[in-house]
Amino acid sequence: MLAPLPTALDEFLDWSWTELAPYYAELNERPLTAANVEQWLRDWSDVSRRVAEMRERRYVATTVNTADAAASRRYRQFFDEIFPASEAAEQRLKAKLLASGLQPEGLAVPLRNLRAEAELFREANLPLLSEEKKLGNEFDKLIGAQTVQWEGEELTIAQLTARLNTPDRAARERLWRAARARQLADRAALNEIWQRFLKLRCQIAANADKANYRDYAWQARLRSDYTPEDCYEFHAAIEAVVVPAVERLLERRRRQLGLDRLRPWDLSDGWWGRPVDAPGLAPLRPFTTPADLTARTAAVFHRVHPQLGAYFDEMAANGLLDLDNRKHKAPGGYCTSFDYRRQPFIFTNAVGLHEDVQTMLHEGGHAFHVFETRGLPYYPQLTVGLEFAEVASMAMELLAAPYLAAQPDGFYSERDAARARLEHLENLLLFWPFMAVVDGFQHWAYLNLPAALDPAQCDAQWTALWQRFIRGVDWSGLDDELATGWQRKPHIFDSPFYYVEYGLAQLGAVQVWRTALTDPAGAVAAYRRALALGGTAPLPELFAAAGARFAFDAHTLGTAVRLIETTLEALEAQVASAADGNR
Repeated sequence: MLAPLPTALDEFLDWSWTELAPYYAELNERPLTAANVEQWLRDWSDVSRRVAEMRERRYVATTVNTADAAASRRYRQFFDEIFPASEAAEQRLKAKLLASGLQPEGLAVPLRNLRAEAELFREANLPLLSEEKKLGNEFDKLIGAQTVQWEGEELTIAQLTARLNTPDRAARERLWRAARARQLADRAALNEIWQRFLKLRCQIAANADKANYRDYAWQARLRSDYTPEDCYEFHAAIEAVVVPAVERLLERRRRQLGLDRLRPWDLSDGWWGRPVDAPGLAPLRPFTTPADLTARTAAVFHRVHPQLGAYFDEMAANGLLDLDNRKHKAPGGYCTSFDYRRQPFIFTNAVGLHEDVQTMLHEGGHAFHVFETRGLPYYPQLTVGLEFAEVASMAMELLAAPYLAAQPDGFYSERDAARARLEHLENLLLFWPFMAVVDGFQHWAYLNLPAALDPAQCDAQWTALWQRFIRGVDWSGLDDELATGWQRKPHIFDSPFYYVEYGLAQLGAVQVWRTALTDPAGAVAAYRRALALGGTAPLPELFAAAGARFAFDAHTLGTAVRLIETTLEALEAQVASAADGNR
């Protein structure tokens, strides 16, 4: 008889496949009946949760310190030794459940997902999927090592970019060019990694009998509720209703800055963020240290809802936050889950900007999703379409916005809170066209081989998409910097086809916010109920539970854009009135 699974983390985190294999074998050998299926699912979930936590803890260790050779070895070891065997064992258990014809309550959508995964599974792909993960780690290490010597300091690209919001335009240009020069120095290396990714993914798709990698990725991402053609409709809607709104926004900001044209170094992120602040406005500096960021974020979440605040307090108390930017830390931000402990972990690269506050609110929404699904008994119920998982994060940014100025422990004065909300809403508008570029690039890349293996053709396609969706900023004389923009988007390398979710989720989040403008308590209650469903309902039902519509069309998008533009006008008037009152 098997010993019970260990309960302490340090008892199983370093297990080998030899120690895991008997538990999978017993589940596979156990007769499966209507009488025991629920216990069988719980036992399977107990094993799966432990394996998932082993994987995620090893991944996190490689991102918090990309120079940690031991962490990198342990991560690679997982994908070399445990991942292939555990995936094969998981596949056998999926097949066993599907063959039984049993459908316990709450498993209709999870079973649909299991069927899709079972159909796609090929044992020959297991080492290739492992290699793909390890290649992503190689990409992270390359980006994590990008630093620039600036005025006697060694700065990461993120730290350099944080200095762009200065009124000295000449200084902005020098900063911008220094950052881009450092990134261009890795152009050839990134091209080579991209080619390896592409060849690997084409082989994975071919092994699974798919005509192209997009077809593979669609099924692997369990997209049963929409099609690639829906994405093209969404791109067209963005071009029709968002691009003109962004042009209006940028023209207004250009006049406020007193410039004859906007250049990339006039944008707060040096790429496609909102323009820098007008002269006379000090940059928003909402916090000083990671501890300060943590405390103020906790105060905001407590005001959105006491239970959400309690969730965040649990994270802070249990070392589940890594927030500061430093050398040898992977780029970006994420929230992952430690599925055995049923706890989330938030990783960011905070440097003292309002964008860092938005990241905390965003990742906090993901964290709340983990907490709200703690009551679901079966591991397959935790698989949520990312299109809705991102509603959890993006809606939280908007639901928390009214509390940024709460005193004494909020982030801002009333005037600066209005400025922060302006910045956020401007970025919402700016995001949709950029999302269309990233998503469009990936559709092109995986449907146009061998052209996409040629970095020059990738550069040309990125430039063409940029010129279609991104207007209002002059990139003349910066052809290489513009053309290699695809190299600066990590999703294109390590999360293919994971980007349209953000655009669809943002549309859902704006609808949740629209309800909150007249019924904040009701909107938060619906949000929490929807999160608690986990992956037990299809996307349209999850959106509906949160008070939104899952949509791609220009009408729904146009309604959201009009709300954003109207609110921007009101906030601009509020900021102007506060400025007049301070004179």
